[in-house]
Amino acid sequence: MSATQIVTMIDFEKPGKQVGQLAIPQSTNTSGWATEYLPIAVINGAPGPTALLFGGNHGDEYEGPVTLLNMAHTLEPDNLCGRVIIVPMLNRPALAAGTRLSPLDGKNMNRVFPGRADGTITEMIAHYVTTVLFPLADLVIDIHSGGRSAHFLPLVSMHHVPNHEQLRSMIDLALAWGAPYVLLYRDVGGTGLLPGEAERLGKLTLGTEMGSAAQFGVDMLSLTERGVRNVLRQARILTDQTPDPPAPAKIMAADQYDDYIMAPVSGIFEPFVEMGAWMVAGQAIGQIHSIEQPFALPTLVYARTDGMLISRRAFPLVRQGDCLATLARPFHLP
Repeated sequence: MSATQIVTMIDFEKPGKQVGQLAIPQSTNTSGWATEYLPIAVINGAPGPTALLFGGNHGDEYEGPVTLLNMAHTLEPDNLCGRVIIVPMLNRPALAAGTRLSPLDGKNMNRVFPGRADGTITEMIAHYVTTVLFPLADLVIDIHSGGRSAHFLPLVSMHHVPNHEQLRSMIDLALAWGAPYVLLYRDVGGTGLLPGEAERLGKLTLGTEMGSAAQFGVDMLSLTERGVRNVLRQARILTDQTPDPPAPAKIMAADQYDDYIMAPVSGIFEPFVEMGAWMVAGQAIGQIHSIEQPFALPTLVYARTDGMLISRRAFPLVRQGDCLATLARPFHLP
């Protein structure tokens, strides 16, 4: 890969706390020599491992940005045996617009990794993460939620990576979070994910889905920040106190394509079951009412596998092919 075009005044090796920005060249119709800025904070304590924390990968998911902005204020070098790098608004243009994709190039940050040094702005950011930030990191946390389109039971996520030791270590860290579920998932929305690239590089990598439906409250924000801190303590980076005793968590897997239930037609989705319900193959999860033919019988939507309903479509209006629900089953390490 060619060298990044992104610059920063941050010195990643300097002791103490720094806040600054990443400067990304962005020529526009109104400004030929424009720059987009992404906020970044680096807190360096005593020697130790590095945690790399991301929020705002998608612009309609605000749990990560709020959590990490608060942590940038409160984390102090004296309480660290290692380094914490915080990028609270990875896709700042999308965050400012409240959209999943960047309004500047129409791209999904979580589908363009490892990125391109000479690509669009989203690709340039991904390339910087891959070539500059990932090499610094031992632990990567990418905070997500369902955004506008989905609502999840609170969970910590990862892929079923082939390296058993890496997988075991990631599950141990995920259990320390204190969320009720840990999910091993399959990519059904495309490749090029930030967590997938970090995992491929051997990093201990955790994602999350912290509820949403484009809203969050005190409980979800508390679970998110408490979880990040617990993981940092478990990794022996944050030394302010011992980790909270882990709450019992269910380790689940949604590893079959049919675990992801897509809308067979467009219309208004009416759910039949609440999240957390156990479904069996052939059971109806809901129905879709036609807008064009409102008095036609609704189209029933069926589960194709057995599993617990761990996510559900949040916005009732759906297009054919939209994900309506995810089913997951208990997972046991071999």
